[in-house]
Amino acid sequence: MTDFPEAGLRRRTLLRGVLAGAAALGAAPLLSGCDSPVAAGLARTQLDRSTVTFWNLFGGGDGARLKTMLDKYSQDHGSGSLTASTFAWGDPYYTKLTLATVGGQPPDVAVSHLTRMQNLAEADLLTPITDEMLAGAGLAASDFNQNAWANQKRGGQNYAIPLDTHPFVLFYNVDVCQKAGLIDGNGQLKPIQGIDQWEAALDAAKKATGSYAVASASVGDFATPWRFFQTLYSQMAGNTPFLGDSGRSITVNQDLARKALTYIQRMSTQGWLAPTSDYAGAEGLMFTGKAAFYLEGEWELTTAQAVKGLKFGMAPFPPLFDNKAAQADSHTFVLPKKDRSPEETQRAMGFIAAMLKQSMTWAQGGHIPAYLPTLNSSEYQRLEPQASYSEVAQYTHYDALAWYSGSGSVFENIVGAQIALVQQHLASPDAALSSITSQLSPYLNAANPL
Repeated sequence: MTDFPEAGLRRRTLLRGVLAGAAALGAAPLLSGCDSPVAAGLARTQLDRSTVTFWNLFGGGDGARLKTMLDKYSQDHGSGSLTASTFAWGDPYYTKLTLATVGGQPPDVAVSHLTRMQNLAEADLLTPITDEMLAGAGLAASDFNQNAWANQKRGGQNYAIPLDTHPFVLFYNVDVCQKAGLIDGNGQLKPIQGIDQWEAALDAAKKATGSYAVASASVGDFATPWRFFQTLYSQMAGNTPFLGDSGRSITVNQDLARKALTYIQRMSTQGWLAPTSDYAGAEGLMFTGKAAFYLEGEWELTTAQAVKGLKFGMAPFPPLFDNKAAQADSHTFVLPKKDRSPEETQRAMGFIAAMLKQSMTWAQGGHIPAYLPTLNSSEYQRLEPQASYSEVAQYTHYDALAWYSGSGSVFENIVGAQIALVQQHLASPDAALSSITSQLSPYLNAANPL
């Protein structure tokens, strides 16, 4: 990109110097815990250029499903066709990817959250993906969920290929909801729309459990409170992004933010929402019938499936205010910036296409496929409970762009912590908004470290 700030270039030059010095000293442990391809990259040794190198940050069930997909690629393309490395989720991963790219030894293909990819693109660390590159791999822009596709663009160029959408959704305990009269004749949750229907459902659910109606983490977890708030805030008419000008200003509509926070606190003070639960505790309330509903990302599908005897369903978070909306992110494939021959570009794009064509395997974990041939297939439409909430991908809201925002970010931690205090009755909405503004202020004018 040509609109790079000079300070960014100076930082880039400094980082290159640091990496070159580290390599000269044999300092491969800079990226500890990774396998030999990473060490080779830092030490400036050559990797086999016919091998696709791939970096990702997937663990748990996602990691297991990805391995199945990678094994299939290796079987189809032969021994030595792929080297894959998995790193710790969040900032450690993005730091390693950034350092490797700045140092001139990135992988051929990497995974990035869409909300973190934007900063990599703005810092000129990604190779744009042209229509010709897509076509060479048998892909086109029309093959993808257009909400995710539009959000990966920067300056009219494509910088990522979406693999999925993973939104904030509503889990429900079928037995509890049946007792509360909230299940229809098909065994599904009856539609809920608007505050009145929602609160009637919460009253019935609380009566059925003798405890809470809904659980959502607020202790030791700052991401979930942020997702909850962003979902409510995005449902309100006229909402604006929390941050503007690439994170240089706070643009959140204070009145609507206060309204969203006030409603979270109302749910808690009314005894509908469990005020103090950690991540495992919140899902445990729904799993054991002490809450009818559980609010979280759809990836907890596999956790729920592993609970013996639990009958559960999943649905979009109900539209309580003016619009259907839910907070979400997407996993994407990106091409870290490096010199590539046409053959290497085609090989990298072919690898991405091969992964997309295995999106049904990926969907088993709950993520909504961004690749439309899979999403629209009869096989996916029969997949439950995944198909029951797949519509959410059409109206998700991504976090505002800033170098310090996105999944697992400083922004998420600062804002989510204050929202959690509101849910726990430890802060008023006004106090939370004031603290958020104060804590974010140092980042507004801070230079992008990339």
